[in-house]
Amino acid sequence: MSLESILTHPPRAPRPALWRSLLVRRIAGRLSGGVLVLWAAVTLAFLGIHLAPGDTVSLLIGEQARTPAIEAAIRSEWGLNEPLAWQYLHYLWRAVHGDFGRSYVLNTEVSQLLTTQLWPTLKLAAAALLVSILFAVVMAVATANRRWGRRVAGGLELLLASTPSFWLGIVLLFIFSFSLRWFPVAGDRHLSSLVLPALSLGLAQGAVLAQVLRRELESALAAPFTLTLRAWGVGETTIRLRHALRHAALPVVTLTGWLVGGLLSGAVITEQVFGRPGLGKLTVDAVLAKDLPVVLAVAILSALIYVVMSTLVDILALWLDPRLREESR
Repeated sequence: MSLESILTHPPRAPRPALWRSLLVRRIAGRLSGGVLVLWAAVTLAFLGIHLAPGDTVSLLIGEQARTPAIEAAIRSEWGLNEPLAWQYLHYLWRAVHGDFGRSYVLNTEVSQLLTTQLWPTLKLAAAALLVSILFAVVMAVATANRRWGRRVAGGLELLLASTPSFWLGIVLLFIFSFSLRWFPVAGDRHLSSLVLPALSLGLAQGAVLAQVLRRELESALAAPFTLTLRAWGVGETTIRLRHALRHAALPVVTLTGWLVGGLLSGAVITEQVFGRPGLGKLTVDAVLAKDLPVVLAVAILSALIYVVMSTLVDILALWLDPRLREESR
C-alpha cells in the first residue's frame, strides 16, 4: 500500500469476497439503469425521425413515377402502413432479439452496416481519447504549482477548449497535409491517416481534462503525505508521477467517462472533414434520408457504449479510491 493510502485511507483493504460483492452490485445497478437509457435513446430517436420534415415513402420511391399502387406496395413492404405505435412496439420487440431490420436506402441489413463502419469510428475515438489523456497528464504534471507554467498552459488549454474540432482539423490539414505533406489528406489506409483526426478531436477534450487534473494535483501536492515524502527525500518528479497523480486521478476518470460521448459525437464531424469511413458518414446520410432503421441502430449503439463506459469508470473508481469501497461496504 502506498504512503498516501496509509495516511489518508483506512489501512485494511476489503476482503476479496467483499470486493466481488461490490462489483456485482455496481454492475447490476449500472445494467438496470442502462436498460432505461437504451429505451430512452430508441424512443427519442424514433420520435425525432418521424417528426422531422419529409416523407419516407417519397424518399424510397426516388425518381420513379409515383402511383398509389407503388406507394401501397412500399408501405406494405416496409411496414409503414401500420399505426405509429405498432411500428414502435414492433421495432422494440425485434431490437431485443438483435434484429435491427434493413436499411431503407441501401437495402442491406443494418447489423452488417454497423459491423463494417463501427471499427473506423472506434479506432478514431480510442486514438482521440489517448491524445486527451496524454495531453492532460503532461500539461498538469509539468505545470502544477508552477506559476508561469500554469498561466501559459491555462491560456493554451482555454484556446483549445473553445476551438471547434472541425476548425482545428481544417487548420491541421492545411499545415501538415497541404503545406508540409507529412500526413495524407483523407482516407483510412495507414496509421498516419489517424494522427490528424485524433489530434483535432482529442486536444479540446484533453484541455478540459488538464484543467481538472491540475487542480486536483495541486490539492494532492499540498496534502500531508506529500510533505512526509519530501521530508524523506523523495524526488519531486517521483512524488508527482507515482503518488500525487493517482490521488488526483479519480475526478479525471469520472470526467473521462462522460467525455467519451463527446468523442463519439465529435467523430461524426471529424470523419466528414477528413473523409474517413465510419459511423459519422453513415449517420449523416441516414438522417438526411430518414433511414429509420439505421438511425435507431446508431442510437442504440451509442447508448450502449455510454452504459459500458459508465460501468467501467465506476469499477475503476472503486479500484482507485479505497474510501469508495468503504462507503459502499
